[in-house]
Amino acid sequence: MLEDMKTEVESMQDYFRSLEDPRSTINGKHLLGDLIVISICAVIAGADGPKAIGVWALSREAWSLQHLELPHGIPSHDTIGRLLALLRPEAFQRCFQKWIEALTEPSSDDVTNTMPSPQKRIAIDGKTLRRSHDRRNKLAALFLVSAWSVENGVSLGQLATEAKSNEITAIPELIDNIDVSGAIVTIDAAGCQKSIASQIIQAGGDFIFTLKGNQGNFYKAVQKWFLDQMANNFVNTTVRTFGTSLRCCRDSDAPNRLVWTR
Repeated sequence: MLEDMKTEVESMQDYFRSLEDPRSTINGKHLLGDLIVISICAVIAGADGPKAIGVWALSREAWSLQHLELPHGIPSHDTIGRLLALLRPEAFQRCFQKWIEALTEPSSDDVTNTMPSPQKRIAIDGKTLRRSHDRRNKLAALFLVSAWSVENGVSLGQLATEAKSNEITAIPELIDNIDVSGAIVTIDAAGCQKSIASQIIQAGGDFIFTLKGNQGNFYKAVQKWFLDQMANNFVNTTVRTFGTSLRCCRDSDAPNRLVWTR
């Protein structure tokens, strides 16, 4: 068990080896990899800032000393804060996303010859963070565009924008930073753009977009195409269908109740 944990820590550090250390080389006591692992583990545990990360590190001192090098012991929250302030967010996010993607890949034990792995799904959406505005400094609420791995329940990446109108420009940048090959990418009507569709296809993925009536001619063209295909039962179009049948029966434990089963 201890060896497995050490391997996991070393694996995490491997994904951040390309991350440039922004600190001065003078009086450097703590290893960048150690600080990164401590910060990530603390945030996963609920820490919301450098001071909380430092408190977590002290409370897990025995674990940290056992699995990390820490040549000068547990770092202070000031040390952690200085590092986090100097790190380039884009560079850190690239390393972090590679680590997350590695965690979401199926292991060899999960792969069977009889059951094909389902196509992965990535949901991209933008949300405004409630109460994140700052009226005193005339700052609007923070708007985040996120890519969510449906199967694994983890965020693959996030980008902050100044307003919801910038969601269209943030989505392509977010797609560039994640692996969508072999995935079905779902986006609401805000991302229903030809350029975004082409970007996903070129990256080896598929897409499902929401199309609303406010896209005038495009909406009418798509509607007409479906009506034309339905009129001739899709004879000139390659389609795939999926159906589910339900069977109604009485519950053996409660005869007065009906249950539906597939």
